[in-house]
Amino acid sequence: MILELFVSLSERLPVFRRWAWKRWYQHLAGYAVADWSFMNYGFELLENHPRLELAPADEDDRYCIQLYHHVASAIPLADQKVLEVGSGRGGGASFVKRYLQPKTMTGVDFSAKAVTFCQQRHVVDGLLFRQGDAEALPFEDASVDVVLNVESSHCYGSMPAFLQQVVRVLQPGGHFLFTDFRTVADIAVLQEQLLQCGLTMVSETTITPNVLRALEADSERKQKLIGRNIHGWLTRTFQQFAGVKGSKVYDCFRDGSFVYKSYVLRK
Repeated sequence: MILELFVSLSERLPVFRRWAWKRWYQHLAGYAVADWSFMNYGFELLENHPRLELAPADEDDRYCIQLYHHVASAIPLADQKVLEVGSGRGGGASFVKRYLQPKTMTGVDFSAKAVTFCQQRHVVDGLLFRQGDAEALPFEDASVDVVLNVESSHCYGSMPAFLQQVVRVLQPGGHFLFTDFRTVADIAVLQEQLLQCGLTMVSETTITPNVLRALEADSERKQKLIGRNIHGWLTRTFQQFAGVKGSKVYDCFRDGSFVYKSYVLRK
C-alpha cells in the first residue's frame, strides 16, 4: 500500500514527484559501480522466439537490455539521430549505439553525476552524454529523428511538458519510442496524455507479463549485485527499488497494481 501510495502521489503532485525522484536518482548516481549500467525492470519474451544474440560482456544485463531492444527495435535506427531522455547509467544508450547502429546516439540526464559516470564508463564512437532536463530539453527544434524514453517518465514533474518537448525536438516523420509503468488507476491518464500530445499513435502494447517474467529471472543476479555493493539499512531499499522477488514492487506487478506499457508514436 505504501509503494502504490508513493507512486500515486507522485502522479498527482508534480512538485513532490520531481523533488523525491530527483533526490533518489542523484543519490544513486553517486555509486561508481562499474558493472551497474542499467536501472530498468527488464523484459523477457513469453514464447519461444529466438533469443537476442549478445556479446559475452553484455550477458549479465540481458533482461535490462531486452527491454531496450523491445522498445528501440520497433523501427530501423540505422542512420537516425537518436536522443534518449533519462539515460541514467548509460547502459541502454550504449547498447542502442553498438547494436542498432544509429548515426548518432545522445543520452540526456538531469544528474551531472550520472552524466560523468556515463562519459567515463561508456566510451563508444558516436555516443554522447550531456546534462539536461526532460521538461526543457537542450536541443534545437526538429533536430532529432527518434526520441527514446525507457522507464523514466514516472519521475517527471509534468508528463505533458515532457511530451511538448518531444514534439518540439522531433523532425517531421520522426518517432517517439516510449515505455514505462503506472498504477492501474493512472494508466488511463497516461494514455490520454499520449493521445492528446500531437503525435500519432502507431502501436501500444501491454508488457506487464514480460516485465514480471524478467523480474523473476533476474532476481538472483540483482540480489548478488546489491550484496556486493550496498550495506546496512540501504540494502532493503535497494532490493525494493530493484524489484527483486519478494519486494513490494515485484508484488505490485504480479497482482496487477502496476501496469507496464510500451508505445510507438510518430510526428
